[in-house]
Amino acid sequence: MFTTAELFGRFHSSQKPLGSLHDQLAAAPPQELEALLGAALPAGLLAQTEAGQGSRERVYTVRITFWTFLWQALNPGSSCRCAVRKVMAWFALRGLGQVSPDDSPYCQARARLDRDTLERALGAAAQAAEQRARSQWRFHDRDVLVGDGTTSSAADTRANQRAYPQSAKQTPGCGFPLIKWVALFSLTSGALLEFAVGNKHKSELALFRKIWGRLQAGMIFLADRGFCDYVTLTALWLRHIDAVLRLNASRAADFRRGKRLGPYERLVSWQKPSRPGRTVTQKLWRRLPDQITLRLVRYPVTIPGFRSRYITLVTTLLDPVTYPAAELAQLYLRRWRVELFLRDLKTTLRLDHLTCKTPAMLHRELLMHLVAYNLVRALMSEAASLHEAPLDRLSFKGSLDTLRHFSLVIAQARSRHQRSALIEDLWAALAQSTVPLRPHRVEPRCQKRRYRSYPVLTQPRRVLKARICRLKKTRK
Repeated sequence: MFTTAELFGRFHSSQKPLGSLHDQLAAAPPQELEALLGAALPAGLLAQTEAGQGSRERVYTVRITFWTFLWQALNPGSSCRCAVRKVMAWFALRGLGQVSPDDSPYCQARARLDRDTLERALGAAAQAAEQRARSQWRFHDRDVLVGDGTTSSAADTRANQRAYPQSAKQTPGCGFPLIKWVALFSLTSGALLEFAVGNKHKSELALFRKIWGRLQAGMIFLADRGFCDYVTLTALWLRHIDAVLRLNASRAADFRRGKRLGPYERLVSWQKPSRPGRTVTQKLWRRLPDQITLRLVRYPVTIPGFRSRYITLVTTLLDPVTYPAAELAQLYLRRWRVELFLRDLKTTLRLDHLTCKTPAMLHRELLMHLVAYNLVRALMSEAASLHEAPLDRLSFKGSLDTLRHFSLVIAQARSRHQRSALIEDLWAALAQSTVPLRPHRVEPRCQKRRYRSYPVLTQPRRVLKARICRLKKTRK
């Protein structure tokens, strides 16, 4: 549990004069979010440097820029102008003078944010969520990391198109840059632990191999059929990392071969392919053994709404007594939670479309949204631990709404006692933000509300604008 000192830090003495602007800004938190989320970040991460970049006395210091950028991520749809107005209001409240309404200085300050600082913040927030979720679910007292890939679109600029080209099926000028990224999540806390970004020419396997160093000995890797290949299974097994994957559709499962362990359960041997794939280095290929023993498990799906009648799993957990087939099936069903994690990011935090206009800023925008996601997960883990609530039932959207409103009230508390009471109410409200338990729920993928149907853009907008102007001239 957070202590008052951890949450709010030490208050500045009213007897000490505040000479410089930097001293005045350091005397109080620049955002209501810092009071609640600052304890999850490393000490001194956002400190002003004595020399070099970030050393000048300016309005948008690293600290103010970070928390304002984070506020934007937690309030999807907020523009840079809206963020600047928030800084102006805070300066007016603190009596620190006027701030220019121009959003250019803030945008330049965001571009000066060091990516290493954001990556350290991401790792610290994930660690905070993991530590607070230790009392929650684990599989045979082992950590389970689940991986998946997805895509996001970006603002249609030349720089973004060069780095992240749009789909080849779209007409130039009628599509958006496509960013492909693969992430590793903790199945216990839901925190995002590592990610890799690429364009449409990078496969999910190639991106995953950039981040599989995050997996450590004793962990279990859980993923769908897109990650099921000989190299992944064998390379992880050599590092004492087990995997539970759905069998790739291109590989046949013959349950008449191998050692029988039970109904629809076999030990089989996979041979090393004759040639390496494009995503495999020669050094890794030489280290792989000529064959590996794996376990195939097939189980029926009786839940209404599932497409497959049977699901076949392949795993390096070979002991049928320690790891029964029914438990492996239940573990794979929990893999669906990664789809919910990605929905929280792409739908709730609106990470499905990035708004920055350069590749460097796109990466910062993506990082800041991931930091915001992990910080909310850390709050959810803390609330679940304090009130013994099931973490996997807590609503991310409900927790985000609770954080937004309680942070504003806590920042206006008149005393430390009132702040502590409000924080206790925050934990209780977070623990009560549970989603209904609706097993076997089935919903049609249809929309009831009719939206206006506009024609699809099949030519660049400038071409269509010119055509409209020509039509107007001819009519005159």
